[in-house]
Amino acid sequence: MLSNKILNFLFNLEFTVELPVDIEVMNPFSEQETARVVNFFYNKYYNDDNPRYCIVGINPGRFGGGVTGIPFTDPIRLEKECGIENNWPRKQELSSVFVYDMINAFGGPEAFYRKLYFTSISPLGFTQAGKNLNYYDDKNLAAGIIPFAVDCFRKQLSWGLHSSVAFCLGEGANFKFLSKLNNEYKLFDKIVPFSHPRFIMQYKLKTKEVYIDKYLQEFSKLK
Repeated sequence: MLSNKILNFLFNLEFTVELPVDIEVMNPFSEQETARVVNFFYNKYYNDDNPRYCIVGINPGRFGGGVTGIPFTDPIRLEKECGIENNWPRKQELSSVFVYDMINAFGGPEAFYRKLYFTSISPLGFTQAGKNLNYYDDKNLAAGIIPFAVDCFRKQLSWGLHSSVAFCLGEGANFKFLSKLNNEYKLFDKIVPFSHPRFIMQYKLKTKEVYIDKYLQEFSKLK
């Protein structure tokens, strides 16, 4: 089952790259409540052998995937949209709000996760001075993360995920990094960039529905 492969992957992630002294790795999968929820989520939505298409984010943030272990899913959306009760404070994460509005427009979590799978350049997160850090915000981290990222992609693609096209969240630094990685290591045939959910919610909220439509238009092309 795909769920077993995903869970085995997540619970055995190791980041061995030497980091600058002020940067720390954030591994949500080591937390007991996160482990319980992650098991429940993937067994609920990925308990089959059907291939999915990848949506590639940056790395988990402290208030969404960095808490729940599920990309772009904060504790509120986890319970309200996925029906998974949890013990965390009801803190909203902006990207999660957009993603689940988009998922509901697609047809709901069951329909969406039957076809698509969220991953990231780094499935583990990073903090600097207690704040979120994107891998590309530090030059040494961005360079050092390449072997880890490639290894993670290859492991995930070995499950039979579609490699004909992947979707990149972020049209700037994340897309540039993923494109360069893909050119060198030939992971996907094609990469389609999307505006990042956080960018949309912070700067384009009035036209959010336009961006949801753009996502859905691309997904409608999938077989």
